[in-house]
Amino acid sequence: MPTQIVMDHTGDTRHVFDVNDVEALAKAEERFKALVGKGFTPAVRDPAGEARVARSFGPTAQEMLFYPRLVGG
Repeated sequence: MPTQIVMDHTGDTRHVFDVNDVEALAKAEERFKALVGKGFTPAVRDPAGEARVARSFGPTAQEMLFYPRLVGG
C-alpha cells in the first residue's frame, strides 16, 4: 500500500492508505497539499531507492517522502 513518510526533527511519521478507499485517498491528497503548503518538499522514491522531487500528488507512488524546509542561521 502507498505510504506517505513525513520527516521532522523527531524522526518520521508514516501514513499508509488504500488507493481503493475514496475517503483515505482524499485524506492523503489533502495531507500532501497541507504539507507542501507548510514548506515540505515531496519526493517519490523509485524501486532503486533514489528519490526525485514530486510536483503533484501521485496515489500510485509506493513511497512519498516529505522533507522539511532547511533552516539556516
